[in-house]
Amino acid sequence: MPHLHLSLRNEDGEPRAHSQRALDENEALALLCSAEITGSQLVPWGSNYTFAVLLETSQGEEHVAIYKPRAGEAPLYDFPDGTLYLRETASYVLSRWLAWDLVPPTVVREGPHGEGSVQLYVTPAEDDDPDVTRFWRKRHLDIERLVLFDAITNNADRKIGHCLRDASGKIWGIDHGLTFNEYPKLRTVLWQFAGELVAEPLLDDLARVVDAWDEIDLALTPYLSLGERIAFRRRVERFLDEPRHPQLNPRRNIPYGW
Repeated sequence: MPHLHLSLRNEDGEPRAHSQRALDENEALALLCSAEITGSQLVPWGSNYTFAVLLETSQGEEHVAIYKPRAGEAPLYDFPDGTLYLRETASYVLSRWLAWDLVPPTVVREGPHGEGSVQLYVTPAEDDDPDVTRFWRKRHLDIERLVLFDAITNNADRKIGHCLRDASGKIWGIDHGLTFNEYPKLRTVLWQFAGELVAEPLLDDLARVVDAWDEIDLALTPYLSLGERIAFRRRVERFLDEPRHPQLNPRRNIPYGW
């Protein structure tokens, strides 16, 4: 999804300001779960309906989030109907459990168009480099962490527009609806680690998944089927047995569009 330039408006058509106050994770989750949705703007791209929404707290503070209702999902032949919003949330749950902090806080809740995922909007930093891929071709550990996250979640849609940095330079990944398929689906624009050994600190984190499997399996159960959770564990175990990033095939592993 391209980066948003938001201009949410009130019922009279006037632009509405929203808070840019940074929230810690617990504040963000409380906001996403309980704040009233007071404004909505359709995001005009993508095959599924996506909305930028304003969340207003009881103190009158407003923050922007991204709402993806189940009812707005287009049917896909290779993902069960009505599950993409759950996969968005499962990706956040896993990122948080690993303490990788790659996916913005995300919850499942009711919205104007029914149940869906609601994710805190991260404002991307302005990039003066006309080659937007230049940074993402680098070999930083933070980028490798995102690459490995895509591999273990079986992300079928890592476009360059789904990679962003905020004003502090922190890396985020967004748009995780096409994840956790039981069958190999990895498609990505991040190829610089293909075939290379995985960094030791990241392998240590993967080992925790196996060591605490009952805990992480319980956390993912509301969002993924049993078969999907088993396939996820097997992908993690394969990295621990053979700690290399997968080789990629340009005929199969590039997503549809950048």
